Amino acid sequence: MRFVLVWTVRLSGLVGWVAAAVACWWLLGVASTPRPWTGPLGWGAVAAGCAVVRAGALWGMRRGSGRVDLEKGRRSLDEALGFSFDSVGWIRARAGAVWLLVTFAAGALFVGLMTASTVNERIAELRDAGAEVSVATVVETPRAVREDLSEDVVRGYTSRLVVAVPDGPARLATRAYTHERPREGAEVEVLWARSEPELGGYVHERESLRTLATGRWEAFPAGANGRDALIAFVLVMVVGGVFALILTFTAGPRALQRLAWSAPLQTVHAVLIAAVLTGWRPLLLGGSASVAEGLTGVGGFVLLVLTHMFTAGRSIGES
Repeated sequence: MRFVLVWTVRLSGLVGWVAAAVACWWLLGVASTPRPWTGPLGWGAVAAGCAVVRAGALWGMRRGSGRVDLEKGRRSLDEALGFSFDSVGWIRARAGAVWLLVTFAAGALFVGLMTASTVNERIAELRDAGAEVSVATVVETPRAVREDLSEDVVRGYTSRLVVAVPDGPARLATRAYTHERPREGAEVEVLWARSEPELGGYVHERESLRTLATGRWEAFPAGANGRDALIAFVLVMVVGGVFALILTFTAGPRALQRLAWSAPLQTVHAVLIAAVLTGWRPLLLGGSASVAEGLTGVGGFVLLVLTHMFTAGRSIGES
């Protein structure tokens, strides 16, 4: 029975790691695709399920012997495989892989939050009606012009424009975001639907309108938003990678092994992973999250990262 539980822990950890990595990969470009976003939701559910199974198997091992004994019943298997799961190299590689996943998840979350604004009801309606992108001319004086300020620096302008589309409507109302102050006679790219011009248009020079029109998956689409998301992702990965190296190689292998096979700690991880999935589920399915759900999703992820950092930090210098 112990043999089965040991391998349940190992396999659930491996499958959960892969599922979480795939879910995070989907989040990098999910904002440009139509909802519901079942891809990351499905893989996230697999990762959460594996975390629960892993924690359950660890508790089963504790109930069987009062502690997790990793030596019994493994020597013959290690000899047959020509590989030891107790080797220092494997233990550190496993710990590093976990930290790599945590860092990747943090980067994906940043990208998701930064690009989520590109998905709204107007774009969804235009896409459903067969959206296309055209170069249009502003035919009226722009209205409701406001500056987009960042640390007292003007990044762009929001406004309401009326544009004329070649081979299309002579007057198309649009909500616009432009780098330069809009003016009558200027040319802008507009997302609109030929079959339903009454829906109006969408102008946003920080976003790739062609990516939004097709709804194809693209991790870092063309445009300022895609560039900013890429920069944020690289910064998170670099900073997280430095912490991962420090926390992986300053703790002793026995300390890392204890953390990986700790039933209470892995239970905490499983609960927090489930909380993250629960909090993000409404958004992934195309709805809106309540305040409680938002706090559950974001707070669960922050607590998960802090838990990893705290437990790994306490193990620094231990054998």
